[in-house]
Formats: sequence, structure tokens, C-alpha cells
Amino acid sequence: MNLQQLAQQYKYSNISGRYVTNIQLEPFLVSLSPSFKIDVIGKSVESKPIYSVAFGTGKKKILMWSQMHGNESTTTKGLIDFLHFLNTNTVLSSTFFDEFSVLCIPILNPDGAERYTRINANLVDLNRDAKDITQPESKILRQVYLEFKPDFCFNLHDQRTIFGTEGKDLPATMSFLAPAYNEEREYNDSRLKAVQVINKINDYLQKIIPNQVGRFDDSFNDNCIGDYLMTQNTPTLLFEAGHYQNDYQRDIVREFVFVSLFSGMIGVNEIYENDIVNNVLDKYLNIPQNKKYFFDFLYKNVNVFKDDIEKIITFAAQYEEVLDDGKVKFVAKIQAVELSSEYKGHVEYDAEKKKFNSEFGFYPLISKKADFSLNKMLNFYNGLQLF
Repeated sequence: MNLQQLAQQYKYSNISGRYVTNIQLEPFLVSLSPSFKIDVIGKSVESKPIYSVAFGTGKKKILMWSQMHGNESTTTKGLIDFLHFLNTNTVLSSTFFDEFSVLCIPILNPDGAERYTRINANLVDLNRDAKDITQPESKILRQVYLEFKPDFCFNLHDQRTIFGTEGKDLPATMSFLAPAYNEEREYNDSRLKAVQVINKINDYLQKIIPNQVGRFDDSFNDNCIGDYLMTQNTPTLLFEAGHYQNDYQRDIVREFVFVSLFSGMIGVNEIYENDIVNNVLDKYLNIPQNKKYFFDFLYKNVNVFKDDIEKIITFAAQYEEVLDDGKVKFVAKIQAVELSSEYKGHVEYDAEKKKFNSEFGFYPLISKKADFSLNKMLNFYNGLQLF
């Protein structure tokens, strides 16, 4: 079965790009058949509805939520595509209804989604509020968790373009974590169940994005939702949708989210049918760790002049995401200068010792827009070379 083709076939085209809010979500929810139960499970700080979608009558119970961080919409799109597939009432989609009972929260933080911010309207990171539960959105998620009593949780997020897969020199297009349940980061039965599901997802993803699957850092913080749920002995998976070449709108990466959700549920099903397999931990630990060594733009061998000294350096620029009239714009700004050779760029230029020149001088300044020229001949605007 080609899951990426299936993801492409059921991509819900009315929702695209990085800006996904309740306004985009609500027409989709209305389109779902009566086989899905749609509820408003609570209100955000600013009284926006928080929706849930429930489906299935099976014994395996999965709770999943997306956009806990309002500006992390790729997993929401992938989840919507998956629900769109399930809405087809085919023999394949019906299997999920028979095997699982699933409760989804497509946008947990609708205020942050509308503002395109990580935090909620009270300026709180909901993924640092799992234990304290000071925010209405956190309380809603806790209530749903206690009432639904899931066997597995899928915690759906985006990660920045800065992450690569260690030792592979490729972007971490999808990353996963079976969170720790204690400071020692030990592996108990619940964590090993999450590990086994991640291994199943990785098996599928390696066929379509080889060496672009990462393993997220497992530092323990029980005020993070995944770690907290692991302390409650609920197997929890962190999904992190990352960068794919030239896909800053992440409308290709959403396909890999679809594949991950589909294969993840297959993995859950296999755990119910079989014991935890041997060598599950070794396989998981062989997934390369996420490492921060990418920039959006890397400019090598640039001739610069500062403090009466001329030298050859490498510098980098990074996109800043800015919400402007309901659209996310990408503004390239200089992020780092005089970098070592360990860093990589999603786009790289070799200046071949040409001289840097800009309206702010002959040396790249951090936080300035990446608008400059080389030898006053090659012009760069918003990070990219103009032709």
C-alpha cells in the first residue's frame, strides 16, 4: 500500500498554507458524515470554541490533539486529510472505525492559531502547563483525558527548520519521541509501547523520506504534556512535522503526517495483537537524534570588511514568519555570522570570495534583512539571489 499516494488523494485542498484557524476548520467539520461526532468541548481564553471529533467503536482508544502551539499547523492539516480519508466510507477506512475509538482535538489553542503565535492569549505556553493546568485550554485537555481514558495519546506538533538528522546531513522532516516518565529517562512498559509504535511509523517513512526521520530530545519535564502523561502510565507519542526541501508552506510535509497517523494506528493495533517485540529499544535508538545545525540560507566564502580588517567568512539567514492580513509571510533576516563548517543551509551559496555590500555596510549584521549584493553585481533580496 502506498500511503503517500493515499495522502495525496485525500488531501483536503480547501485548507493549505501555514495559517490554519477555526475559520478554516469549521467548514471541514460540517462536511463530515454523521459517523463522526463533533462537539464543542470548551472555550479558549477569548471564548473561541475548541472542537473535538470522535469516531469509531473499537476497543483501542486513542486521544490526539494538534495546534497546542497556535503557529504549528502542519499536523492539523495532516489530521484533517486523515479524517477526510476516513469520511469516504470505503472498506479500508471502515477498518479504522471497527478497530479504534478515537477522539481528536484539531486546534487546542484557537487564540494562538488566530494570532499565529506559539502561546495562548494569556501568553502561556500550553506545553509547559500540563501539570499546573493554569489555562482553560489545559484544563479542557486534562478533562478530556480523564473522561476518555485513552490507551494511547498522539501529541501533534511542528518543529523549526533548524533541525537535521544527526550524521545524515538532511533536514529532520518528521521527528518523534517516546517521552520520559522520570528524571532518569528509564524505559517502562508504557514507554516501550510508544517506542514500538514509533518504530512502525519509521518503517513506513523510511520508504519515502529515507534518513529524514529524527528522534527528539527526551529531557524530562513533567510540566510538558507528553512527559506528564507518561508519568500517568499512558503511552504517548510526540509527533514533530519539520522541513522538506522547498516546502515552506508544509503542504508536502502534511502528507508525511498522514502517513505517520495511518501507520501509527497500525502500530497500536499490532501491540494489542502481540507482545512487545524484541530489540524494540535498539531499533528506536538507532533513529538519528535531532540536531540544530541547519539555517534557511547559508552564504559561504564571503569577503567582508570590519574594523579595518578584511576576511572570508560564512554567514546565515533565517526566515522570520510574520502574519500579515491573514497570510504568513517569510522575512529572511541575518541570523549568525562567522560560522564554522559544521552548519548547513537549506539553500547554500558559494560567494567565491566576492565582496559583501549592503545599505548597512560591508559586514552582515544580525537581525538585519538579508538584502545585500556581492561585488555589487549579484543581488540578494529576502535571502534569495535575484536573476
